[in-house]
Amino acid sequence: MDLQALIPVFVTLFVVIDPIGLMPLFVALTKGATTAERRSIAIRATTIAAVLLTLFGLMGEAVLGFLGISMSAFRIAGGVLLFLTAIDMLFERRSQRRKDQSETGIDPADDPSVFPLSTPLIAGPGSIAAIILLSGEADGWAGVVAVHGAMLAVIAMVLVFFLSAGVLERLLRKTGINVLTRLLGMLLAALAVQFVLDGMKDFGFLAG
Repeated sequence: MDLQALIPVFVTLFVVIDPIGLMPLFVALTKGATTAERRSIAIRATTIAAVLLTLFGLMGEAVLGFLGISMSAFRIAGGVLLFLTAIDMLFERRSQRRKDQSETGIDPADDPSVFPLSTPLIAGPGSIAAIILLSGEADGWAGVVAVHGAMLAVIAMVLVFFLSAGVLERLLRKTGINVLTRLLGMLLAALAVQFVLDGMKDFGFLAG
């Protein structure tokens, strides 16, 4: 997979996982934690999310085959799901839902690394659908490895944002985060439509 083909993969995963949007939620979920505790939670959450997405990327298509679901059908369904995620981002419903999840009375003494950080905030339905779709479209094992490399790069960015969340939040402020979220939502909507169109082409509904 060349660089030109890898860029859309990285952008798709970056938009779906949304490291910038996760940043203020990490701050809220780890309120009262020490720097060392925050670092431990960040590393644990991103590691678990990376493992989950790797498993779905490697085995997701096989599971679909076992259930009798074609990759083309899943591509269309995944595109629709990603489009709904984009709508949520554009109208702030996604951010509000994530904020609600972070305000459910989680005790600071509890570990939020598994829930809600690693899943569903990082490895959620959108990112799982995206990694299965992208792995299914990859050209051979080299392409699959490249897709997972891009996924790990995005997860690494999540970790960086988590570790520097306090500083970045002060720099971007709420308005900056809202603007970036909307821009990413527009990009995700276009990518989701492309997934649907590719799936329809596979079924012969559209000309190649």
